[in-house]
Amino acid sequence: MLRWILIAAIVLTPVALSFLYVPMHDTGNVFTSLFMHLIPAALVDGAHHPLVSFSVPGLPHLFDMDHAAVGVQMVVTNLQLFQLAAVLLILVAFSGVPRHLREGGGDTLTRLFAGVASFVRDEMVLPSMGRERGQKFLPFFLSLFFFILFMNVMGLVPGGATATASIWVTAALASITLVAMLVCGMVVQGPFAFWKNLVPHVPLALWPLMFFVELVGLVVKPFALTIRLFANMNGGHMVVLSFLGLVFFFAQKNGAGVAWGITPLALGFAVFIMIIESFVAMLQAFIFTQLSILFVQTSVHPEH
Repeated sequence: MLRWILIAAIVLTPVALSFLYVPMHDTGNVFTSLFMHLIPAALVDGAHHPLVSFSVPGLPHLFDMDHAAVGVQMVVTNLQLFQLAAVLLILVAFSGVPRHLREGGGDTLTRLFAGVASFVRDEMVLPSMGRERGQKFLPFFLSLFFFILFMNVMGLVPGGATATASIWVTAALASITLVAMLVCGMVVQGPFAFWKNLVPHVPLALWPLMFFVELVGLVVKPFALTIRLFANMNGGHMVVLSFLGLVFFFAQKNGAGVAWGITPLALGFAVFIMIIESFVAMLQAFIFTQLSILFVQTSVHPEH
C-alpha cells in the first residue's frame, strides 16, 4: 500500500505543479491554445520569473522570459519534472523486485514489474545479443525501456505532459543509443577494427564511397529512433486535443446548444484515441528499446 501511495504522489506532483507553468496567451483560437500544451512550458513564479535558471554571459538568449538578462538563461520546464518523476517511479516500482527474484513472494505490483522485466530480458535482449553479452547490457536496456514507458504513460494522466512528445527528449534518448553503439563497438572490436569493419568486403576503389554510405547509415539509425518516438507520441495527443477542441470551437461559433450536441461524439472519439494511446505508449517503448538492442548488437558484433 505504501508503494501505491508513493507512486500516486510521484505521478500527481508534477501535475499539481501545473499552476506554475507559463500562462498561455489567449489567441482566440481554441486549437492553438490546446496545442500549446504540447510545447515545453517553463516553471515560473507569480511574476513570471524562472524558478530555477542559470545564465552564461556573452551567449544568445534561450528561454529568456523577459529578455532582460545577459547571456543564456536556461529554465526548468514541465518536461523535466516528468522525466524526474519517471526516474523516481523506476526506483519505487522496482524496490521489491530483487528480493522477489531471490526469495519469491511479493505483492502484485512486484510480480507485475518482475514479469515485465523478465519479458524484456527473455524476449528482447537475450535472443538478440546472446546470454553472455546480453546479461552485460541488460541493465542499460531495462533502464531505457522503463524510462520511456513511464514517461509515455504519465502523459496519459489528465493534466500531465508527455516528455517523449518533445523531439529534444527523443533526440537525447537516441543520442544515448548512438553513443552506446560507437563506444561499445570500439571497446569490443577495437577502435581501428570497428571503423574498418563498418564497410563490407568491397573492391578498394569502392571503399571510400561505401564508407560514406555506411557512415550515413550509422547516423540515420538514431535519427529514425528520434522521429519514430516523437511522431507517434506527439501525433496521438494532437488527435485527442483536436477532438476535444471541436467542443469549444462549436461553442464559440454556433453557441452552447450545438456544442452540447457535438460533445458526445467528440468525447467518444477522444476516449477511443486515448485507449489506443495506452497501447501505443507501451508499444513505442518496446520498439525503441528493441531497435536500440539491434543497433548496439550490430555495432559490437564483428561480422555485422
